Amino acid sequence: MPAHETQVHGHCDARFAAVREAFEDNFRERGELGAAVAVSVDGTTVVDLWGGWADAAGTRPWEHDTLVNVWSTTKGPVALCAHLLADRGLLDLDAPVAAYWPEFAAAGKEKVLVRHLLSHRAGLPGLREPHSVADLYDWELTTARLAATEPWWEPGTRSGYHALTYGHLVGELVRRISGLLPGVFLERKVTGPLGIDFTVGLPAKEAGRAAELVRPPAASRSEQAAVFGQLAPAALAALTNPVVGAAEANTPEWRAAEIPAANGHGTARAVAALYGVFAGRGRHGGRRLLSPEAAERVREGQGSCRDLVLGIGFERETEAGLGLWLSGPQGSYGPNPRAFGHDGFGGSCGLADPEAGVSLGYVMNRMGPRIADDPRKMALIDALYSAL
Repeated sequence: MPAHETQVHGHCDARFAAVREAFEDNFRERGELGAAVAVSVDGTTVVDLWGGWADAAGTRPWEHDTLVNVWSTTKGPVALCAHLLADRGLLDLDAPVAAYWPEFAAAGKEKVLVRHLLSHRAGLPGLREPHSVADLYDWELTTARLAATEPWWEPGTRSGYHALTYGHLVGELVRRISGLLPGVFLERKVTGPLGIDFTVGLPAKEAGRAAELVRPPAASRSEQAAVFGQLAPAALAALTNPVVGAAEANTPEWRAAEIPAANGHGTARAVAALYGVFAGRGRHGGRRLLSPEAAERVREGQGSCRDLVLGIGFERETEAGLGLWLSGPQGSYGPNPRAFGHDGFGGSCGLADPEAGVSLGYVMNRMGPRIADDPRKMALIDALYSAL
């Protein structure tokens, strides 16, 4: 079916017609294959749209309950787990990580604080020794290697995007304190009680609902060489040790693993609901998950800088909070510089803006080439704020 004939389904309040138009334009003009977008304002869903195809061949329509791997958009729910523990007095964000995970003190990391893990400032964006995709699936092996390794820079001084390691680092704290892997903790404490359709990994019984990820356009070898030739060793470790992409994410092994930085699966409305906890200052659906103070703490800026991992493709300065990224002057999450959220590799996004009472979830299966600020996502955010 040609892109211009793609049918969009679902509900959109008349006030937010611009969001529907932008969503339709993503199919007509920006190469969308299958996708969904959801927006909540003051806890009420005002946009819940989906359309296109759940597979590359165009044989399975994207349905209202289609699930898709959202890559690093998963980091928001993982941060929520940590802040739940902190809010209950079980995790001190200013304590050394080694207070909860003694082995972590090795190789000069005894002064690394919990807040450094949450803000990508721990100096551990990747491992120094080769780490395969199969190794990544092994929780004990990956966390043991992270505990033993030396930081790439002085922790706490700069951010360097912990693309894959973030989930194991923060997740191991969750496990050490609660006895539960972060995916199980999230299900028991948040998504299960609230009925949110989101999991870390994907239960085998849900495989029939999963969309097939389609890799972004491949760069030429010369283009790849030019980019990788500019990367510092820490960035190479973060982005290439191991290399993961659509091919890996479509496998049963990836879906069965616990990779809390990158293999969350959900719908757009689930992403909007999870980020909506932050937008609602700790409340969701009439229930309080976090105190207002804890919800506010998530966006406590840790210092603006040019990220040591993303700096080549992301020349401007960015600022991480305690688990999510601030919109900042560049407006990555809308015009409010204090809004915050997280992008997923290839395009997905979760957004929270407490001042506007707004949360947004956008998910898709045709990956774009960017790690952040995909044009499809930005078109939806611009349309949303034009309607507020």
